[in-house]
Amino acid sequence: MDFFAVLFVSIGLSFDTFAVSLSCGIKEKNIQFLAATRIAIVFAIFQALMPLLGWFLGITISNYVVSIDHWIAFVLLWIIGIKMVLDAWNHEKNDSSLNINDPKVIISLSLATTMDAFVIGITFAFLKVHIPMVLLIIGATTYIFSMLGMLFGKKLGQHIGNKVEFLGGIILMAIGLKILLEHLQH
Repeated sequence: MDFFAVLFVSIGLSFDTFAVSLSCGIKEKNIQFLAATRIAIVFAIFQALMPLLGWFLGITISNYVVSIDHWIAFVLLWIIGIKMVLDAWNHEKNDSSLNINDPKVIISLSLATTMDAFVIGITFAFLKVHIPMVLLIIGATTYIFSMLGMLFGKKLGQHIGNKVEFLGGIILMAIGLKILLEHLQH
């Protein structure tokens, strides 16, 4: 794979992360640069490490992972999305509200958006790719898309108000449904 092919794969992998980051920016309208950077770095690390794991595991488990990855992503995104919708619907702004600064939430979101990256990593095992370069490009692209998503979400959230959390939850559920439908069509 050449540089541009890897870049296009990286951009494709980053679309889900962009949408999730948009939801994070909507949820946390006052997110500061350092907090956004921390979240974007976690997304980038997960997005870069999943192809590496796929690369190492290769075809030995590819049939098993391909058969359930869409369900894992769907369930994680829907649980978080429903929680956001219910919080917006009930107008509850208390400690039980989804906290994007909670490491468990960010890890769940990271895992949900990296299942495809894991499977792509398995395909990298069959291609002659320079894996460190691939991981660097995927990580950097994901970081940029995450930061842009949070910036746009923050700006959108400031203009629409607290009810925008509902939109963020719907976005997460739509991503989960998209992932599920894409895999069920194959």
